[in-house]
Amino acid sequence: MTKESRRVLVTGATRGMGLEIARAFARAGERVVLNGREEVTLEAHCATLRNEGFAAEALAADLSLEPETAVRRASESLGGLDVVVHAASIRDRRPTQELDGAAFASLLDVNLTAAYRLARAALPLLQRSQAGRLVFITSIAARIARAPDPAYTASKGGLEALTRSLAVEFGANNLTVNAIAPGWFVTDPNRALSEDPQVQAFVNVRIPLKRWGRPEELAPAALFLASPAASFVNGITLTVDGGMSAQM
Repeated sequence: MTKESRRVLVTGATRGMGLEIARAFARAGERVVLNGREEVTLEAHCATLRNEGFAAEALAADLSLEPETAVRRASESLGGLDVVVHAASIRDRRPTQELDGAAFASLLDVNLTAAYRLARAALPLLQRSQAGRLVFITSIAARIARAPDPAYTASKGGLEALTRSLAVEFGANNLTVNAIAPGWFVTDPNRALSEDPQVQAFVNVRIPLKRWGRPEELAPAALFLASPAASFVNGITLTVDGGMSAQM
């Protein structure tokens, strides 16, 4: 008996961790909608997956403006939703005295408010699934801080709290809500840092594995939290950081 493909929406799938998560779900035999802001790039990724024999569709939408529309369009395309992985976020590393209230609010609007709006739109659809899964990509910055990064740190802390709140509210509906907290991964916002010898020296001391993570190393965590094997895992944040947050 072949398993029935699940209907999956992955946001922030233009590149980096979101893209690798979307690829992993597609290659696991699921029907995946890749969301991001760059339509041409998304279409190219989807074409590659389809050429490999997997089911993937592109959905260009700016989640800071229209998260509800993105959820609706993905659901209409797939005929419902079983899994939503929200990986889209932005970063502004300016210190507190250079980051005014408007800039702080703008980052929270993208990283936290848009996540809430996306979840609010998706949860009724996930409730109709036999085993709905909502997974947020947060950060180890939700619990440990490195200056200067006040807005991003606050937004990820809020997202981790939102994860717990939604898990408690919706758990009775055969629906789980969990999060993944990546550590230091080589993605576009971190590329310059990853190539800095002084930063690498810090990594050698601070991360027990003595290296940065690769985006494809995060995808298995998302597959697990969305799988039947995680049917009793609810309201947790799974840390994937090479041991960074475990070390004093």
